[in-house]
Amino acid sequence: MAARRTDGPVAERRHRAGAAGRAAGGQRRDQEAVSTDAAGAGHARILAVIRAIPRGQVMGYGEVAAKAGLPGRARLVAKLLGANEDRSLPWHRVLRSDGRIAMPEGSAGWREQAQRLRAEGMQVENGRVKRERPARDLDAQIWGPV
Repeated sequence: MAARRTDGPVAERRHRAGAAGRAAGGQRRDQEAVSTDAAGAGHARILAVIRAIPRGQVMGYGEVAAKAGLPGRARLVAKLLGANEDRSLPWHRVLRSDGRIAMPEGSAGWREQAQRLRAEGMQVENGRVKRERPARDLDAQIWGPV
């Protein structure tokens, strides 16, 4: 292996490039810290929405994300629930948009979720919870509540 020169124009360029990279890396770390803080706030809002789902009711992953102020982030909700270790979180009240349990049918998680939903009075048939969807009023969607 050849020895590196510690003087001359090549060494000077290498030194400047390293300093610039370290400065950019410092900025990157700051940006990552800000995005991590923002992600933590989003995660906290998602968990708050899930905790607020009343007993005997369910929501879809996308609905939870939208209520948390993160529309289009249904997969983030699923990822958070998959990594959840808080046993008091009512994770079983979150389903797919069509009312189905998102886990593989017959798995231990699928059976537990169905059992928990039934214990709350929900009717689960073939892994699907039938629920009443509120009628969507176009005027209310556009103009909001009066």
